[in-house]
Amino acid sequence: MSCFLLVWVQFHLGLTTVVEFCCSAVLLFYGSEPNTLNEKFSRKGIKFTENDNKIPVVELTVRNGSSVSLQIPEAHVTSYKPKVYWKDDGFEEVLYTHTTPTKKTKGGIALILNDVSNPPPLNKPTNVSTRFSTTPKAAPATSSLLANSQWSVKNVDSDAIDALQVELSSSSGSLDITYVVTLYPLSLATAVIVKNNGPKPITMTNAILSHFKFKKRNKAAIQGLRTCSYSTHPPLSSPFELLSPAEAMKPDDSSDWFSEPDPKPGVWTQQDVPFTILKNRLSRVYAAHPEERKKVFYNTPPSKYEILDQGKELFYRIIRMGFEDIYVSSPGSFHEKYGKEYFACTGPASILVPVIVKPGEDWRGAQVIEHDNL
Repeated sequence: MSCFLLVWVQFHLGLTTVVEFCCSAVLLFYGSEPNTLNEKFSRKGIKFTENDNKIPVVELTVRNGSSVSLQIPEAHVTSYKPKVYWKDDGFEEVLYTHTTPTKKTKGGIALILNDVSNPPPLNKPTNVSTRFSTTPKAAPATSSLLANSQWSVKNVDSDAIDALQVELSSSSGSLDITYVVTLYPLSLATAVIVKNNGPKPITMTNAILSHFKFKKRNKAAIQGLRTCSYSTHPPLSSPFELLSPAEAMKPDDSSDWFSEPDPKPGVWTQQDVPFTILKNRLSRVYAAHPEERKKVFYNTPPSKYEILDQGKELFYRIIRMGFEDIYVSSPGSFHEKYGKEYFACTGPASILVPVIVKPGEDWRGAQVIEHDNL
């Protein structure tokens, strides 16, 4: 399984060297202490430990010093520090996280899988091509497929500490879920596989949402989405969210006179500027317009776009695979709830058009964060 994922990601990145990890011996180990996990899985660059809250964590560190930290029980990436400067200590934390009074870590990279197999009744029959939600509404039949999941380490692998990989597994009803985190010197890939072992198809909305931190609020931006259609829409709810769907949709009271408010939910707009400044609060889904989807050929959102931290003069490229949409949000003045640092949330998603996984089949999606800052 992990062999395919690594080759798949490298193929889409255009890398010339294809690394195939040995997958002949797949190990399953549940609810283990870090010492036991180290005995089973540890190798150079891969270390199992506990954080300050006694949560099992796996830390990956490649040859150039870039690192990632993954909380195992919730499959939650809480730290990504790539080497972005040539100096010895030239590492920069990319992800924004916040620890609640109950010791819960929010932010980071959040995997979201929701079951929407029983949507509210519609006025007329629909099929996959027309089941397109443009106006955000509460979906009482929606439930998280990860609500009661306990993740375990399934396998780890490496290639001369220039590529490190950890594979987690979990289950939800008739679904087997695999989450693979792979660290390279200049990129981080997170990939998910959902296998349907049940007798009925399952319909999902899903996302891999990353919370990026910025030096200054007015220096946060995104580029690469010019000419894309978008609509104001709330995010998928997640236990790792910093803004709830309701908070993300509230108008920003601190907007200046020169800022145009986002269109109302259900109204579609085409982005006509190369950069989107993330200073004010917004919550958008970039996707093909519903009318466009009726055509044989239509434009989809780009497979890659860039997050810009102009305050630090750094950028990170986000690559999506297997997902239909791109979600983008920024908190505006609401970031003050968590402190002085600014953040924004973005990533590949399937929000407007759910994914249908038929019995015996699987669905795969991935996100890659890469950079050329060196």
